[in-house]
Amino acid sequence: MQQPVENLMKTTMESIKKMIDVNTVVGDPVETKDGTIAIPISRVCYAFVAGGGDLAKKNEEKPDQDPLDSNYPFAGGTGAGVTIMPIGFLTSSNGQLRMLPMNYNNTVDRIIDMVPSFIENIDAMIKNRHNDNSYS
Repeated sequence: MQQPVENLMKTTMESIKKMIDVNTVVGDPVETKDGTIAIPISRVCYAFVAGGGDLAKKNEEKPDQDPLDSNYPFAGGTGAGVTIMPIGFLTSSNGQLRMLPMNYNNTVDRIIDMVPSFIENIDAMIKNRHNDNSYS
């Protein structure tokens, strides 16, 4: 025989399952006018609690009765909390895949994120200078 609290837990878990799917964590891609594709990425956290018990008056208690077969009233409850926090965008542009965080934790994170762009700019300047010198 199934405990009443199991029904409460099952109903709550099914409701949470409907709210949270893979599209909550990894969103639908969005394409910009310049052809860049951005995919939103989120962090999902949830908590769940359930509890309950049979109620009985002292004069009605029968020590030899199986608690699962009791006709005592049941009291119980469940609760859940869900937090969804965007953490950044996964972008694809010109054959490069990058993670653009929503918040930089510190200056070092920002510098590390800018290094590939900096190297590309230096490389382009060197190629331009080399091409300019080859025509003279």
